[in-house]
Amino acid sequence: MHTVDLKRLRLEDGAHALDLGCGQGRHVHALYYANHAHIVGLDLGFDDLVKTREAFESYPDIEHADRRSFGLTVGDALKLPFPDASFDLVVCSEVLEHIPDYEQALEEIRRIVKPGGQLAVTVPRFWPEWICWKLESGYHNTPGGHVRIFKPNQLRNAVTARGFHHTGGHWAHGLHSPYWWLQCMVWQNKDRNWLVRQYHNFLSWDILKRPLLTRLLEKIADPLMGKSVVFYFDKDAA
Repeated sequence: MHTVDLKRLRLEDGAHALDLGCGQGRHVHALYYANHAHIVGLDLGFDDLVKTREAFESYPDIEHADRRSFGLTVGDALKLPFPDASFDLVVCSEVLEHIPDYEQALEEIRRIVKPGGQLAVTVPRFWPEWICWKLESGYHNTPGGHVRIFKPNQLRNAVTARGFHHTGGHWAHGLHSPYWWLQCMVWQNKDRNWLVRQYHNFLSWDILKRPLLTRLLEKIADPLMGKSVVFYFDKDAA
């Protein structure tokens, strides 16, 4: 399940890209197989990085291994272990809502993106996220949970204030918002609730099969109630 639209990214041959807060690697994998580039995935969770590595081992890239590469590392978004201007592209998807000092994370992103490089950032959309917080405090009040809801334009303005210009955006995962609302409504029994399980099966079917029906439903649902908002930026060349 990709939140960032790879078609909007400039991932040229030989480019260096970072997936900051990569989790189990959904964007790392997508970026790696998209072109002959060099991809790094960074996350605080070692176990997630192990799963990311295992997925690569399941699909060995023998034919193109000499033309592209990947690396995985544990690291802190507030103090990234990379030199200045290291990356042509940084993807930071569903991460900043977890970080108390998100502006320091943006400073680090600014530091490591090359002049003229690209940044893709996603966070939960304000009003679907607000509903989750109102329905159930346990949704966000957990270790490693969400510490804020970004107000409209708050994140975009924080990024552009750091030498980036906004090039576009969209909403994503409109079919997922009702699933999270439903979980919040039956939070104590969400793992056993029949309706939650059926909705989960529906979303899994959509992710794996991508049928025409759900693709059409997404086109309608994303602008109306997309769970995530996605921003694309270019860093100033100077």
